[in-house]
Amino acid sequence: MTVDSALITRVLTRDEWRAREAGHERRADAFTAGWRARRKSGERHPIDDFLFTYYSYKPSILRRWHPGAGVELEDAGGAPRSSWKWYVTGSSPESVRVDAAEYLRVKRAGVDVIRRILERTAARPGQFSCFGLHEWAMVYRQGEHRHPVPLRLGQEGTDAVVDTHSVQCSHYDAFRFFTPKAAPLNRLQPTRESQPELEQPGCLHAGMDVYKWAIKLGPLVPGEVLLDAFELARDIRWLDMAASPYDVSGWGAEPVAIETPEGKAEYVRQQRGFAERSNALRRRVLDALDAAEAV
Repeated sequence: MTVDSALITRVLTRDEWRAREAGHERRADAFTAGWRARRKSGERHPIDDFLFTYYSYKPSILRRWHPGAGVELEDAGGAPRSSWKWYVTGSSPESVRVDAAEYLRVKRAGVDVIRRILERTAARPGQFSCFGLHEWAMVYRQGEHRHPVPLRLGQEGTDAVVDTHSVQCSHYDAFRFFTPKAAPLNRLQPTRESQPELEQPGCLHAGMDVYKWAIKLGPLVPGEVLLDAFELARDIRWLDMAASPYDVSGWGAEPVAIETPEGKAEYVRQQRGFAERSNALRRRVLDALDAAEAV
């Protein structure tokens, strides 16, 4: 079958794509080494494990390199890749490419939601006055907590921080874990339906979710973009927990004490940096979608 040249914007030789694939696998393995070791030992890490338990994507998915839409891989017909879902034969029997058109046809509704969230989030100004209080609201006036980690200020001290601050979480997937007594305190009442209207780049959880959107788009997103999104989510998670009410100093995270002026300033400084990084990655994911739509 002859492949329309419009479907191909770049051709990678076997040496080129195998080198990129091997580099991707090495980087992914480094990212997941701790998780894989802890799975064998039964240990837990309240910071790093989040990216594998909450998002629940296996390391094998993160390890799988995709070139993205419009890229043909030469001499790949005999490799396992030729049997992967969403891959088809390219311009020769021994080449393969991502079948972007078929992926978009089948996944159109979900892809459109992801695009809408990414575009609208990136277009909004960041909000930098929440100070990470979403984690505090998840343990507010409640004896049992999601993480088996001591509270840095104890229960009463933690409750007092929430009581003396304005809670203004815009992210539904954080808000849905608020305790019953904390939820009414939030200035916003996010829902799944309102997510595209409320997401904003200053939100740490929205920044972590760029990884979720990238992995949900599967073969349309180049592997390098996916791993950059994972790295961003990992870095954000460390601030998320350092600024939380939990004492995670035993895992190497020095507290960002958001109940103090100095802690607030440090939180906002890092939050602004993450907003810039997350928007840059949103653009790269959107570029990958645009490339898929063009082929």
